Amino acid sequence: MLALDHFVDNQVDFVGIDNAPEMLKKAAEKIEASGTNRSIDLITGDLHRGFSLENASVVTMLLTLQFVRPLFRERVMKTIYDGMNEHGCLLLIEKLTSEDTTFNRLFIDHYYDFKRRNGYSSIEISKKREALENVLIPYRLEENIQLLREVGFKSTEVFFRWYNFCGIVAIK
Repeated sequence: MLALDHFVDNQVDFVGIDNAPEMLKKAAEKIEASGTNRSIDLITGDLHRGFSLENASVVTMLLTLQFVRPLFRERVMKTIYDGMNEHGCLLLIEKLTSEDTTFNRLFIDHYYDFKRRNGYSSIEISKKREALENVLIPYRLEENIQLLREVGFKSTEVFFRWYNFCGIVAIK
């Protein structure tokens, strides 16, 4: 949210939702240290248990939906859609999987090479992969777009693609 602070009119309120109180505490500390005078509410909420959203012009979900169990994804996206203003937009960034296993393997290999070039050890990469196994469940791009359309978004467009990561903008 702080990265957006300088680009969004100060009259716009920000709301952050996380299910981990310690993450919200860290976020509050960063907000306090930033010196922003924007209204930023931090709310404890679990997307699996339901949440409320209202009067939202823009919603960002950055590498979040992939951690929501597939059984709950439609409900989460419908809650977001219903809580948005007309012509509001969703910015969704997700890790993807591909139908083509060759591309899946190539993208993963290149991503791990990227991590190594940025100082991660093979052990760190392996531990992270194991920690995320069966927790991070990526969809294919087509599945994400279909989900957005099924809950009501009128328009969707890919605005970013890098290996197996993708950014989608969806308009209500």
